[in-house]
Amino acid sequence: MINYKHLHYFWMVANEKSIVKASEQLNLTPQTISVQLSLLEESLGVALFDRVGRHLELTDIGRMVLTYADEIFSLGSELQNAIHNQPEKTVLTFKVGIVDVVPKSIAYRLLEPALHLPESVRICCKENDLNTLLGDLVLHKLDLVISDSAIPPDINIQCFSHPLGESDLTFFATPQLTDTLKKDFPGCLNNAPFLLPGNATGIRVQLQQWFDKLHIHPCIVGEFDDSALMKEFGQAGVGIFAAPSAIKTELEKKHAVIPIGRAQNLIIRFYAISVQRKTSHLAVSAITEKAREWLFRRTDE
Repeated sequence: MINYKHLHYFWMVANEKSIVKASEQLNLTPQTISVQLSLLEESLGVALFDRVGRHLELTDIGRMVLTYADEIFSLGSELQNAIHNQPEKTVLTFKVGIVDVVPKSIAYRLLEPALHLPESVRICCKENDLNTLLGDLVLHKLDLVISDSAIPPDINIQCFSHPLGESDLTFFATPQLTDTLKKDFPGCLNNAPFLLPGNATGIRVQLQQWFDKLHIHPCIVGEFDDSALMKEFGQAGVGIFAAPSAIKTELEKKHAVIPIGRAQNLIIRFYAISVQRKTSHLAVSAITEKAREWLFRRTDE
C-alpha cells in the first residue's frame, strides 16, 4: 500500500527539483524529506531519483511515478474545490420539451411559474417535433412535454395528456398590409396573402375547415412549422397570420402588427404530457396551476 504522504513529498521534490525548496514549501526540514523519500523508494523497491552532484534527476521509473502523482493530486484538488463550491441550496433540474410549433411567448409564460418556487430550479428546454419529444419522455430524458395537441391516438405509448388551457385565435397583419384589405373581417381574408401553420400544427386543420365553411380562399404565401419564423414573416408584411388571442398585446408590441379580426370558434389548446397520470414534480404542479388561471379562453390583458 502506497503511503500517500510520502508520495506527496516526492511530488513536491520532483516539481521543485530540489529537496531544499520542497522542504520550504512543506515547512519541513530537508532531512525529514530525505528520510521520507528513502522510505517511499524502499516500499516501491525502485530508485526514483539519481543524485547528480547537488542536483536530483528523475529516473525513468521516477518520471512514470510523477505522471501518476500529477493525476492523483490534481484529482484531489478538484475534489476539494467541488466540496467547497457546493451551492447552499439543492438545485432542482426541470427538463422540459417544447413542441416547435408552440408560440415561444406561450411557452415562456407557461414555464415562468417554475422560476418562482421556493426551491432553486434550473430549466433545461429542448425544442423538437412531438414524436421525437415523446420518445425522449418515455426514455425519461424529459420530465414534461408542452404541446399544442394531445398524444395522437396512433402513437402507442404509456403517457398522459394534461390540459393546460386554451385560447381562441386573432388574425394579425402589418398596418401597411391591413390598409390594402377591401372588406371587413373575415371576408377580407379572401385572396389575401396568408401565412399558414405547417401540417404538424394542431390548428392547421381547424383553419382550413373554417376557411371552407366561410367560403374563404386566402392566397397561401408561406407554410411554417416554426411559429416564431411565421411571425417574423408576418412582421415583414409578407402575409396575414393567426395566433392565440392570449398573447395579442405582446404580438402587437413585439412584432409591430395589428389585429384585423378574432375567430372565437377557432380554439388552440395546450397540453402538458407526462409519463405519470399525476405528476409529482414541483415545477409541473406550479405550471399547471398557473396555466389554468391564465390561459382558459382569456384574452391578453
